[in-house]
Amino acid sequence: MASRDTFSSCHPVVNFLFFGLVLIFTMFFIHPAAQLVGLAAAVTYNIYLNGRKGVRFSLLYMLPIAILAALINPAFTHEGATILAYLPSGNPLTLESILFGVSAAVMLISVIFWFSCYNAVMTSDKFVYLFGRVIPALSLVLSMTLRFIPRFKAQLKTVSEAQRCVGRDVSDGSVIRRIRNAVTILSIMITWSLENAIETADSMRGRGYGLPGRTAFSIYRFDDRDRFALIWLIFCGACTVFAWIAGGFYWRYYPTVKGADFSPAVIFFHLVYLALCFTPVVMNVYADVRWKKIAGGR
Repeated sequence: MASRDTFSSCHPVVNFLFFGLVLIFTMFFIHPAAQLVGLAAAVTYNIYLNGRKGVRFSLLYMLPIAILAALINPAFTHEGATILAYLPSGNPLTLESILFGVSAAVMLISVIFWFSCYNAVMTSDKFVYLFGRVIPALSLVLSMTLRFIPRFKAQLKTVSEAQRCVGRDVSDGSVIRRIRNAVTILSIMITWSLENAIETADSMRGRGYGLPGRTAFSIYRFDDRDRFALIWLIFCGACTVFAWIAGGFYWRYYPTVKGADFSPAVIFFHLVYLALCFTPVVMNVYADVRWKKIAGGR
């Protein structure tokens, strides 16, 4: 069972800034230490948010994707100075291409995990709150799209179960009958989508959407905890960007593997990046410990 997420209760600015920072750094850092930190933080936070579902998602889906991504690069890229063997085609298999493939796989699954956490934390109302005044039309479209996908899946499951009860599921009968049943379900879903769109438009018109001077209700308040979290994220982000520019996260795979030396300054910046990535987990663990102390003292 998933735990209560304290980080999700922070102000949307704090949530969005955190995911913006970690996603940018994850997509551009190829230093092995930084990639392992990002992957560990993303997996840990995903498991904290989704519980056993997160563990099952990691094992059943992410592991095959990582293996496939790691195998693709050495199969098509033959750069590198360290030749391990020769493929049947005559092309060399190099250590650098294998390591770069592993790096690309770690980057891919880390980004996927971070986006999974983003979808769980940054709800549509938070997105509209942040960008509703700046880009109202785009924020509304994105919010409605993100909200429509899970509703469409839930409705499709309901319709499929109802059709199965009357013997009209896509798994019943001959191939022609299955196709007809699938077309029937598709027709039902299209009708539902159009009706839902009309109802949404009527509801928005009835609430005065788009009228000049219309105000918007918000449940979000920027308190002291959010202020401290925002300052912390800005500090960690600024330190990480400074280290990035200074070469603290430098790493290359071709023609030979080479990276920045682990000087005290570089180690410090890597620890700052580790603290940044694990910020939600630390907040959640701290809140859980406090809650257990309060509950145990009663």
